[in-house]
Amino acid sequence: MSNFHLHQKLLLLYFYNQSYLALYLIFFHFQLNFLKFLFFADKIKKETIIDKQFTVIAEIGGTHIGKLERAKKLAKLAKLAGANILKTQKRNPYESVKKELWNKPHPNQIFSYGKTYLEHRINLELPIDQHKELKEYCESIDIEYSTSVWDITSTKEVIKLNPKFIKIPSACNTNNSIFNLLLNEYDGQIHISTGMLNKEEREKLYSKLISYKNRLVIYLCTSGYPVPFEKIYLKEIINLSKIFPNVGYSNHGYGIATEPVAYALKARYFERHFIDDRMFRHTDANCSLEPQGLNKMIRDITAISKTLNFKPDKLDEIELEQKEKLRNN
Repeated sequence: MSNFHLHQKLLLLYFYNQSYLALYLIFFHFQLNFLKFLFFADKIKKETIIDKQFTVIAEIGGTHIGKLERAKKLAKLAKLAGANILKTQKRNPYESVKKELWNKPHPNQIFSYGKTYLEHRINLELPIDQHKELKEYCESIDIEYSTSVWDITSTKEVIKLNPKFIKIPSACNTNNSIFNLLLNEYDGQIHISTGMLNKEEREKLYSKLISYKNRLVIYLCTSGYPVPFEKIYLKEIINLSKIFPNVGYSNHGYGIATEPVAYALKARYFERHFIDDRMFRHTDANCSLEPQGLNKMIRDITAISKTLNFKPDKLDEIELEQKEKLRNN
């Protein structure tokens, strides 16, 4: 029953029966609705204040090419650019690479660091003790360390490092063994990308994750290197934010135009491939940002975060000054 019809019936009750109880109920109902309005208005104001914070993750992937000192250099550049978190990847190539690819060449030889694809993947890895050293270095320069895990062995190793969060990449988002291991043996946040899934697969994944939503960050992602603008599908962030409280955007596309829009759609975690030189010999380079680009992306998200407010009840000083000068009636 609508409020209008309820008030109409209560008024008829009063006029026909002179029931003061009806008047009391009308008054009480108006008062209750007014209190509801105040509650939700206050909630909206609080959300506009609290919900402005965002996190930027500089994803270096394997662009350290298996060299710890290069990984540290990228961590330092990410910190200087303004990133909150430096993220890399951890794989056991013997587990994460399909056996039928072990002895085949890299599909694009210009980017290969080995004679076979397995050798290529081995040469791009940092052993877990070097991940530990990278984590300690990141802490020393005040940037968080994290990593994606691609197999069970890597997951077990990274859990022992206990980073703030561990990421399940799109290639592993249907791997229940990795998810359950993290869920049961790791206390931090679990981040999951949603690339490589059709609608039915996405819905199946969401139904599995919903019970653990407060521990998760779910990322919109299209897995391509690079991704054209029309394949990014930013409106999916709206759907994700209806289901999960923490939503991210992992952009494999061009430029820095889409992150501020993603922020306006309620994404609050921004993962972006990061490199020192976009001409570097690696498949991630052409969809990565250099330090200046990452810094400008952060600048633009910050600017958008300042704009998303309701106008105040009273005129701002900036408008009051113009009103006093220009209004002539």
